[in-house]
Amino acid sequence: MTGGPVGVAIIGAGVISSEYLRNLTAFPDVRVLAIGDLDVERAAAVAARNGVPASGDLETVLAIPEVELVVNLTTPAAHISVALAAVRAGKHVYGEKPLTLDPASGEKLLAEAQAAGLRVGNAPDTFLGAGLQSSLRALRSGVIGQPVAVTTVIQNPGPESWHPNPEFLFQIGAGPLYDIGPYYLTALTALLGPATRVAATARQARAQRVIGSGPRAGTVFAVEVPTHVTALIDLASGAAAASTFSFDSPLQRRMIEITGTEGTLSVPDPNTFEGPLLVRGPKDEDWRELPVSGPVAGRGLGVLDMARALRSGAPHRASGQLAQHVLETMAAIADSAESGEFRDVESSAPIPEELPQDWDPYAGTLS
Repeated sequence: MTGGPVGVAIIGAGVISSEYLRNLTAFPDVRVLAIGDLDVERAAAVAARNGVPASGDLETVLAIPEVELVVNLTTPAAHISVALAAVRAGKHVYGEKPLTLDPASGEKLLAEAQAAGLRVGNAPDTFLGAGLQSSLRALRSGVIGQPVAVTTVIQNPGPESWHPNPEFLFQIGAGPLYDIGPYYLTALTALLGPATRVAATARQARAQRVIGSGPRAGTVFAVEVPTHVTALIDLASGAAAASTFSFDSPLQRRMIEITGTEGTLSVPDPNTFEGPLLVRGPKDEDWRELPVSGPVAGRGLGVLDMARALRSGAPHRASGQLAQHVLETMAAIADSAESGEFRDVESSAPIPEELPQDWDPYAGTLS
C-alpha cells in the first residue's frame, strides 16, 4: 500500500477492544478491516457490532492482504507470540502494554521487525493526549524552572471488583507494576527522559482474591505477583522520582507531581487524555490551572500517529523503543525489589517529539 487510509486488524476482542474500536472506526486515516480472536464467535460478534467486514482466528486475519497494521490487544502472556506472528506475516504491529513479559523477548520482537523493515508501536498512548502534551509544553516553557524531583502514585483496591475476568491482571506480566506502571513510567520518559537506575521494594497483601462482578462473581483465584511496589528512579535528566504502584489500598489515588526550582506542576492522570493541569509557585497560596489543549479522543491515538507515520516516513511517537525502555525499567524495579540492590537500566529512549498544536485525529490527512 502506498497511500490512503491504513488497513488495520485488531487481534483480541476482549474488554479493551471496545474503546479502540470506538475511536479507530471514527478516524478517517485508518480502516478497521478485521477482528481476530481465539474465540471466533466472539470475534464475529464484535465485528458485526462495529461494522467491521471480516473476522476469524489469527491466521485468517493475518492472511488478509489489505491489513497493514495489526493492533495486538491480547493478554500480556500472548503479546509476544501474536506480535511475532504479525511481523512474520509482513505486518506492522502496535500492541497493548506491556510490550512483552520480559526484556529479552521484547528485544527479539524489535530485532525481527527491524530486519523485516517493519514498525513496532505500543501503548500507552496517553502521553499523546491533551493533558500530557500540555504538561510537556509547560515544562519546556520553564513554568517550574529546572525539574528536580517527581512523586508518582497509583493506588487502589485492585481491578477484581469491576473486571469480569481479572485473573490475568494478577499473573506474571501484570500486577500494578506491569499493568498500571507503564502509564506512569511512559509519562516520566515522555516528559523528563529515560530512567538510568532504580531501587525498589515489593509486597503482596493477599495470596487470593475474589471476583466482584459479572457472571463469575464470587470466584476465588490465586495472586502470582507483588501487589504493592515502591520504587526510586533516577532519570537521565537529573531529576529523581519516587513511585508507588499498588492494588492494596482502599484509598484510591492517582498523581504525578513534578517539583522544580521555581514551582511544582501537578500533571493529569496519565491513564487519561485530558486535564486538569495545575501549577503552584513559591508565592502562590493555592494551585493555578493552566490551559490544556490537544487531542482527547482516547485509546487509539498511538495507532493513528503510527498509521500517519507509515505514510509520511516520519518516526511514530508511541514506539517500540519507548515501550522496550519502559519494560526494562519495570524489570529492573522487579529485580531490585527481589535483590534489595540498585539496578541500572541499560536501555534508553528519546523524549517523543511534541505533537503539532493543530494535530487533529479526525482531519483525514491520508485520504
